[in-house]
Amino acid sequence: METPKNDKKIAVAVYIILRLLVVVCMIAQILRGNCNNVFLCCLTLILFTIPTIVDKKLNIKLPSTLEICVYVFIFASEILGEIQNFYGIFWHWDSILHALNGFLMGAIGFSFIDTLNRIDKFKLSLTPIFIAFVSFCFSMTIGTTWEFVEFSLDHYLGKDCQKDRLVTEISSVELDDTTNTPTKLKDITKTIIYSDHGKKKTVINKGYLDIGIIDTMKDLLLNFIGAMTFSILGFLYIKDRDEYKFLEKFFPIIKNLSN
Repeated sequence: METPKNDKKIAVAVYIILRLLVVVCMIAQILRGNCNNVFLCCLTLILFTIPTIVDKKLNIKLPSTLEICVYVFIFASEILGEIQNFYGIFWHWDSILHALNGFLMGAIGFSFIDTLNRIDKFKLSLTPIFIAFVSFCFSMTIGTTWEFVEFSLDHYLGKDCQKDRLVTEISSVELDDTTNTPTKLKDITKTIIYSDHGKKKTVINKGYLDIGIIDTMKDLLLNFIGAMTFSILGFLYIKDRDEYKFLEKFFPIIKNLSN
């Protein structure tokens, strides 16, 4: 196993490499005149400072493994996902990131409550199952809040963060206003939308356009899986810290606290 010093060197190397790649990408987007992507690059560079801010301002030390995961997650979502369109090229790219987000947020939530639980001055005596439950709830809260952000961006700024998708069947009570019984349409092959007071006609082939509902539910389910996975591992870690010692690489440490 690598020493903490070697782990830190790797984290620094990953940080430098990814930061250089973002700068190169930003220069390319400037030359193309794509202001939106330039903003995303600047945002990524700012997000890369999160571990340092957490360390210096909040007095919380991120283990090198978790720090690397944070850098890779930010780069994969903003640069690869948005600018390089990995969300469109690779069908499961968004799914992987949401599951990873659930896992990482579970790790952060778990470490905070576990650390406080072991500090005498806080006088907490929480069972392993309760700590695991709190970490799960923390992760799901973060995931749900992010879906609120995506909805707000779509609704108020006209974005498409909650990706739409084609479906071939729908069920709704709105299709029959005389009863409250859902009407189901199957094998939908085409949808025609009239807009601008009927002046504009848009044809959607191969189905009906679902407006983000399926994507949101999928994201929350994947966040659930990631959160549940770490909660179970965290529970096992508390029960036997020696057996699951490798999980310490994902636990942030609150500095200057003693038992």
